[in-house]
Amino acid sequence: MSTAAVIPAAGRGVRLGPGTPKALRSLGGIPMLVHAVRAMTRSRAVSLVVVVAPSDGVAEVQAMLDGHGLPEGKDIRIVAGGETRQESVRLGLAALPEDVDIVLVHDAARPLVPVEIVDAVVAAVRDGAPAVVPGLPLADTVKQIDPGTNVVTGTPERALLRAVQTPQGFRRDVLATAHATVPGDGEGATDDAGMVERTGVQVVVVPGHEEAFKVTRPLDLVLAEAVLARRRATDGF
Repeated sequence: MSTAAVIPAAGRGVRLGPGTPKALRSLGGIPMLVHAVRAMTRSRAVSLVVVVAPSDGVAEVQAMLDGHGLPEGKDIRIVAGGETRQESVRLGLAALPEDVDIVLVHDAARPLVPVEIVDAVVAAVRDGAPAVVPGLPLADTVKQIDPGTNVVTGTPERALLRAVQTPQGFRRDVLATAHATVPGDGEGATDDAGMVERTGVQVVVVPGHEEAFKVTRPLDLVLAEAVLARRRATDGF
């Protein structure tokens, strides 16, 4: 089964502060987007990576990727994105060849996801799951609140919760149906698995990894630099 990865990277990433879009911020001297693309290409299962760039930044992203020694033999394409993440994913889906059976959707802001997580997601879809997400048990207790008063209304059982990561993997037809039928707003609209859930399709969770965290705030960038430095010191990553 042919597998492709779509990386939406058209967002501005305002929580990291003003300036360069989040996906183009440097991590260890290399843009986070380059790390994310490399993470997908390390999987033998992934034959194509589609990067969805800011609509006015396709040439910039193309030049950046060309200048960072990405693996030969992997097909990497750049397309223009939309105003929202879901629109960008939809445009990435539209750019896939017809023979692609499995689609991974990966956050550019998760630059350090280990290849074994990518492979585990692909393997689960190949084994019959229509939709798969990697997830981790929660370390913190979670409270449900009334948004109007901030009064606690419940405490979900932590053992039943998972913090979901990417790449999320889907049978292509399942993801395409979700994007064609689910509104781009409301519950689950910022998460492809959430959209698939809203179509009634079952989503399976596989174990995630602590290093697949999302770089959203300045402190996350500090942690990512530390993880990357440790990898370079131990295995020449």
